[in-house]
Amino acid sequence: MTDAIDFAALTRRAVANVAARTTDQAEGTMALPVEAYFEPERYRREVEHIFHRLPLAVALSLEIAAPGSYVARTIMGVPVLLARAEDGVVRAFINVCRHRGAPVCEPGAGSRKRFLCPYHAWSYDLTGALDNVYGETTFGEIDRSALSLTPLACAERAGLIWISLKPGATFDIDQWLGDFVGQLEALDLDNWHIYERREIDGPGWKVAWDGYLEGYHQSALHPNTVGKNTIGNMMLVDAYGPHQRIVFGRKTLAGLVGKPESEWDMTGHIRLIHSAFPNLSISGVLGDHALVSQLYPGPTPDRSLTVQTMLCREKPTTEAQAAANRLFSAMVLEAVAEEDYAVGFKIQDGLASGGNREFVFGRNEPTLQHYHQWVARFSAG
Repeated sequence: MTDAIDFAALTRRAVANVAARTTDQAEGTMALPVEAYFEPERYRREVEHIFHRLPLAVALSLEIAAPGSYVARTIMGVPVLLARAEDGVVRAFINVCRHRGAPVCEPGAGSRKRFLCPYHAWSYDLTGALDNVYGETTFGEIDRSALSLTPLACAERAGLIWISLKPGATFDIDQWLGDFVGQLEALDLDNWHIYERREIDGPGWKVAWDGYLEGYHQSALHPNTVGKNTIGNMMLVDAYGPHQRIVFGRKTLAGLVGKPESEWDMTGHIRLIHSAFPNLSISGVLGDHALVSQLYPGPTPDRSLTVQTMLCREKPTTEAQAAANRLFSAMVLEAVAEEDYAVGFKIQDGLASGGNREFVFGRNEPTLQHYHQWVARFSAG
């Protein structure tokens, strides 16, 4: 990691909160109509303005590290193809042939020199250019340059591949990330090892995502998983435009109260969560494991899809390392799928019951207030 993250300052702030039995807070409470979680037209507008137009971190650079490597996956109904060409640049395309629309690459990841349509054998190189038309002399005259794979805006920054899902949309990744890019670069994501990747069905996007942004629920909902060693209802929050860095404290922080700073371990008592708007969460990074979560709205307001990627510091070479990786993977799956999302589905099912007209976010939930304010801002444009 670089020195972009001041661990001493963060630990100092966390200890002060623990000593005062408090947490970072917003100026007041905030109410949000429950329709924000399920009203179809609002949902459609927010998905279009936020998830189809803004930059999304859809893959780790680690997934397509070498020239010739690719990843093909469907993201919110859009067939996406990412490829790193021989020039080292990652590009993104709509994964459909320009002839008759068949996918030019099956879902998955791997390495190849070109993409071949299974329908009529048109082929494309790693830059998306149409490089061969089967039976071209009998097909008729065409402008190959006008029939490259449809590109999507794409940028690589801080160990992540960012794209826009809407053809023709553009973005400036440095402007989008602002000062938050230094926080992400400090995580050194390029030098981790991917242990496992999986997909989890969840409740509606907002119901699910709310749980990633606060620690108020950790003691009640996660006493034997992520809350076992974490102080409930205590966090630090720093905002970078729409993005946020959240710091949770381990219960060992209490042991630092009253001790001279010279005796402190400045990284061993806090947990970092980097939350990039609108749907990327990177948790951990101070130990041997980290969790990268990407949460996508589903086809209806009441469902979502979460991609979990478990990272470890190095490729496991011993049984002890393998066992530690399995334990971490099982713990985060239990915490998210069996605890957070299990309750989230129940919340989602009760939204239209009339039991609530609005939800109230407390002063101790500043991250939720910040997030929903930015959702409103982007969806209004």
